[in-house]
Amino acid sequence: MGQIATSWQVWAGLAAVFAALTAIFAKLGVQDIDSDLATFLRTIVVMLALGGLVWATGKTEGLSALTPRSTVFLVLSGLATGASWLCYFRALQLGDASRVAPVDKLSVVLVAVFAATFLGERLSGLGWGGVALIGLGTMLVAVG
Repeated sequence: MGQIATSWQVWAGLAAVFAALTAIFAKLGVQDIDSDLATFLRTIVVMLALGGLVWATGKTEGLSALTPRSTVFLVLSGLATGASWLCYFRALQLGDASRVAPVDKLSVVLVAVFAATFLGERLSGLGWGGVALIGLGTMLVAVG
C-alpha cells in the first residue's frame, strides 16, 4: 500500500478521474447560473474542503517554512488557476463538455513546452511524439 500511495502515476490517474468528473458536474452546474458565479461557488467549496483537510491533518505547521519566493509563485499559480477556471466554466456554458474538456487538456502540450523551456526538463523523442499526438487529438476534437 505504501508504494501505491507514493506513486505519481496513481495520483495522476486519480487527478484525471476527478478532472473528468469536474467537467461533467460543472456542465450540469452552469446550466442555470452565470459561469463566473459558478466558478466562485466552486472555489469556495475547494477552499473549505482543502482548508479542512490541511487543518485536520496538522499540516498548517508548514506555513513557517514558506519563503517569499514560494509565496510569489504560489500566488501566481493561484491567479493562473482562477483564470483557467473562469475560462473553463465559460467554455462549458457555451460548448459541449465532450469537446471543451479535451481542448482544455491542450495544457498538457503547453506544460511540456514550458517545462522544457523554463525548467530545463527533457522528454525523449517518444515523449515528444506523445505530446504531438495529444496536440493533434486536441485539434481533431476541436474541429470535429
